[in-house]
Amino acid sequence: MMESPNLSYIHQLSGGDLEFEKMLLAVVKKELPDEISVFKSNIQQENFKEASGNVHKLKHKISILGLEKSYHFAEIYEEELREGINTRQDDFQKILEVMLQYVEAS
Repeated sequence: MMESPNLSYIHQLSGGDLEFEKMLLAVVKKELPDEISVFKSNIQQENFKEASGNVHKLKHKISILGLEKSYHFAEIYEEELREGINTRQDDFQKILEVMLQYVEAS
């Protein structure tokens, strides 16, 4: 069962400041598609070291969207990519897809 993105962490950060929440979500909405695109490009070219850096950046978005289990998964995947292992790509891409759908609908 895949966990669902949520705004609980953003609410925690904002302390009830709705403008801050909107701004933070707008940043995620703007940056996420580009970061995913760069990640996919590096994976296709088998630049796993670069891709591990992309996963590292994406972990921040995963965290912001309240996906704790996915964050831990990404930590393991990032480390594996750094070692040249890419067995978790499909599962990671499912996480990215869920995030993308969530921010596009927000």
